Amino acid sequence: MPSFVIAEKCDGCKGQDKTACQYICPNDLMVLDREKMKAFNQEAEQCWECYNCVKICPQQAIEVRGYADYVPLGGNVIPMRGTDSIMWTVKFRNGNLKRFKFPIRTTAEGSIDPYGGMPEADYSKIKEPGFFNYDARKE
Repeated sequence: MPSFVIAEKCDGCKGQDKTACQYICPNDLMVLDREKMKAFNQEAEQCWECYNCVKICPQQAIEVRGYADYVPLGGNVIPMRGTDSIMWTVKFRNGNLKRFKFPIRTTAEGSIDPYGGMPEADYSKIKEPGFFNYDARKE
């Protein structure tokens, strides 16, 4: 099911030029209604259900309803984001709650060097068999 905004909870990220859900949506589906100052999913059928908007919303105003085959009617999943982790609360329709805590990235965006400590690429070996699996660290 696509994401949807609970209008009563949404504050439009307090009138900033871009809401958090607009910033994070990989498909650019979330928009801000400037008259109502509420965000909404403009093309629900295009939603990937990636939960990015759900996790980033500071007001917990966005939900993604699960499919009936794994989330019973009336159940929901609510994230609570902290500074170093995210707590997922699964609420079942009978009132039972389960909580799961996972760490989140604490490094600054763009600060990781994915090739740090690796040797420079040797393009003379690019046509050799097995180059794809070549690991210079094992030498």
